[in-house]
Parts: sequence; structure tokens; C-alpha cells
Amino acid sequence: MPFKKLHPELREAMERLAIAEPTAFQKKLIPVVKSGANTYGVAAKDSGKTTSLVLTTLQKIGFKAEGNAPRAVVLVENKTKALELYDTFLKFTKHSDIRVYVGYEELHIDIQKSEIFEGVDILISTPKTMNKLFLLNGVSTSQLKIFSVDDADFLIQKTESSAILSVTQSIQKCQYVLYSEQTHPKLQRFESYFMERAKSVKG
Repeated sequence: MPFKKLHPELREAMERLAIAEPTAFQKKLIPVVKSGANTYGVAAKDSGKTTSLVLTTLQKIGFKAEGNAPRAVVLVENKTKALELYDTFLKFTKHSDIRVYVGYEELHIDIQKSEIFEGVDILISTPKTMNKLFLLNGVSTSQLKIFSVDDADFLIQKTESSAILSVTQSIQKCQYVLYSEQTHPKLQRFESYFMERAKSVKG
């Protein structure tokens, strides 16, 4: 069972949230992500993709605050999705000292830079905002362990695709996990850039 092998404090948070059994998709996906492989997680809506993202991200950072530079980055399509995901993370982390930060286009980039500089563990952002932060040296990737994209179907748009390629070119080494509802040729093409030897898990 994937949940039994997760961090004890993460399991406590799940008990508090009454998450007892993994979905069929989570049973297949969580062990693959835990193995460290770049992963495409493809499944229909309501199959547990976002919860999988939250669980594997918190597991990867050891369910603790550490250092100043983000150890996990999660990209989403827009401000609405960013804030929704932020709220989801907070449900799991509210009794811990884990620092989750959310950025998006509407928030001035200088404010984001200064707040991120104070120290974050998990950074939630949009591709365009993340690219801006990179160009302005507003975020360090020296400690980055995992880079995920929630509902990655939006990356088939050219501007978003260009932004993520620009961002990932600046990252030395890290695990990538893309969650989507369908297998898109454009998403598969990322294997030539940053999704090397990626495994595909379908729900």
C-alpha cells in the first residue's frame, strides 16, 4: 500500500483529513514517483492527481522546513489554480513549519522576489511568472528536488510551453512529474528536453 510507506507525519495529516485508501491511480503512481523517476501521470478528472502531487511533493522534502531555497516547485495554469493548490497544501501542512509560497502574474515580481528570498520550501507558480523570476535571479534552484506540473494539459499552448522550456534549462538536476488528463504529443516531446527516460503511469 503506497500510503503506509509515506512519512509518518504526512500519514498523520492524511488521517486528520480522513484520507484512508489510495485511489487506483495513486496505487500505481506514488511508488513510481517515490523511486525518483521522471513521470507522466495521466488520468481522468477526480482520479486523485492533485492529491498525488501534494503527497509526493511533501514526501520528497521529508515533510519539514529546511534552508531558504525552494526544494519543490509546482507549476499551474493561472492565479485561480495557484491559490486552489496553495489551499490544498495548507490542509496538509497547517500543523507543520513547512513554508508554501504562491506566486502569479498579478502579483508584482519584486514583491515575489523579496518574499521568496526570506525562505520557502514549496513554490507554487505559473510558467510565465516562474520564467520572470529566473530571468531576474529571483529564485535559487540549488536545492530543488522535485518539479511538478498540475493539470499540465495547458502546456500545449505555445507561450506556456516556451516558458517551461526556458525555466527547465536553468535547472541542473531534479525530478520532473507532469500530471494531465490526456497524453499529448506536445507533452511527450518534453522527453527531448527535461523529461529524460520518463515513465508513464495511466489511471
